[in-house]
Amino acid sequence: MDNAKKLATLNRIRKFSRLMDTAIGIPGTKFRIGLDPILGLVPGAGDIISTIISGYIIYMATRVGVSNDNLKKMIFNVGLETVVGTVPLLGDMFDAFYKSNIRNLAILEEHITATQPELEKVDTELSAKTTVPSV
Repeated sequence: MDNAKKLATLNRIRKFSRLMDTAIGIPGTKFRIGLDPILGLVPGAGDIISTIISGYIIYMATRVGVSNDNLKKMIFNVGLETVVGTVPLLGDMFDAFYKSNIRNLAILEEHITATQPELEKVDTELSAKTTVPSV
């Protein structure tokens, strides 16, 4: 996979991770939640849907080239959140605080910084080019 495709996949992972874990700010606080704990409120199906989306994020990380050790950490994060998430109400609170997708994004970005620094450089350059100047 070339750098442009890897970067596009990385940006897709960023969007999904933030959507699932930090998309919604709680008014009056700095705390943010995503769709993950909200979906968890739907008995049975919500946790399954969240796990499928988290699995898709891990699948995309394999396409970018995450190492096997980091892949194991990512699977553990999602597995832990899935198992604890099945406990009514307590699991939803855990989902809101643990944020496995954001943890996995951090693992992936750390891996990319260490193994593919040119990808980070391309990302920085593209961000600078697409930034809209303030008026």
